[in-house]
Amino acid sequence: MARDYLKKATLTAQSGASDVHDIVQGILSDIELGGDDKAREYAAKFDKYEGNIILTEEEIAAACALVPEKLKADIQFAHDNVKRFAQAQMATVRDIEYEVVPGLVAGQKAIPVDAAGCYVPGGRYSHIASAIMTVTTAKVAGCKYITATSPPRPDVGIAPAIVYAAHICGADSIMALGGVQGVAAMTFGLFGLPKANILVGPGNQFVAEAKRILFGRVGIDMIAGPTDSLVLADKTADPHIVATDLVSQAEHGYNSPVWLVTDSETLARDVMDRVPVLIADLPELNRENAFAAWRDYAEVIVCADREEMAACSDEYAPEHLTVQAEDLDWWLNRLSCYGSLFLGEETTVSYGDKASGTNHVLPTSGAAGYTGGLSVHKYMKIVTWQKSTREGSKRVAEATARISRLEGMEGHARAADVRLAKYFPDETFDLTSDE
Repeated sequence: MARDYLKKATLTAQSGASDVHDIVQGILSDIELGGDDKAREYAAKFDKYEGNIILTEEEIAAACALVPEKLKADIQFAHDNVKRFAQAQMATVRDIEYEVVPGLVAGQKAIPVDAAGCYVPGGRYSHIASAIMTVTTAKVAGCKYITATSPPRPDVGIAPAIVYAAHICGADSIMALGGVQGVAAMTFGLFGLPKANILVGPGNQFVAEAKRILFGRVGIDMIAGPTDSLVLADKTADPHIVATDLVSQAEHGYNSPVWLVTDSETLARDVMDRVPVLIADLPELNRENAFAAWRDYAEVIVCADREEMAACSDEYAPEHLTVQAEDLDWWLNRLSCYGSLFLGEETTVSYGDKASGTNHVLPTSGAAGYTGGLSVHKYMKIVTWQKSTREGSKRVAEATARISRLEGMEGHARAADVRLAKYFPDETFDLTSDE
């Protein structure tokens, strides 16, 4: 049975994307050449901010004092959950050594990068949770220096709750610098900071493009597009909860796709009736975003059965994937392409976005087909080593010499030859290829 689109997107996440490459490249070049002063100029231009860039201990303390105790407790709760989950992830990373052939031992070491740069959005929304997700995982991974940067507000600075979150999660420096200039400062090591080895965290199209351009000079978590979410629901799902979950993700932005995939047309039409009502009840800015996202980017798809639903989901490879259906273990074992999976009505993407412990920095725009989200592993370099006895290297040297000569790489072959001649002077070896 062909999939039945009760609602088809008129736009995609890439529709209407302006070419920001030249703008971003120009800003990066200016800042690399002009250093701290040029970064300050862009802060004044784009953020309308001329205050201190690197927050002092006194400024951090003053900002933290402005955060209500109840919010502090919630931030601490979320931090503790993210930290515990990151520590459990770290337990899966271990150094190994293995005797490949007698006498030749190869090994693996997991080494954290020295310096991490964490970008925390603070424009339209103050992304407290992004500070928790990025800084905490870097700290657990063992990065020696962690910088958090966030856009300041005119004559005010960074939102106090972001400062508090970055501080308790372990940031060594907190920088009041947004957009491309914030990314540039961390990459180029401005304002006395160490140069970042990796840049992580979500951001707008300018931040994403800056990370894309700088990738190679510095590591990045991923190149992120607009957030997206897919709900798999069967006839047993609660249509009100399904609709609420779709709306909750559509409010991210006007171009944030949300998709419903189901085998029940009755459920689908019920959800479609409820969504506009729920959107209308949102605050103005959230309502505008959710309305545009639902109108232009949302899809509702009816499939023949759960296997077709799962196949459809894997093709979309959503950033967030929710299952509200029977037999959750079947879905867990069947589904393979998603950034983060939420099984059952009792959990929701909002939990993962804010406080449940898994990371919310996730692959978008189908990238979940080949990568996962931010974790302690992103901050780790998995490197290899080897050592050998002379006897253990003998067979390896012979194979290396012959393969190298077949490839036409005589220098490589001679690096093996010289060792055989030194270690086994009384033996004769056939080190030429048959070809």
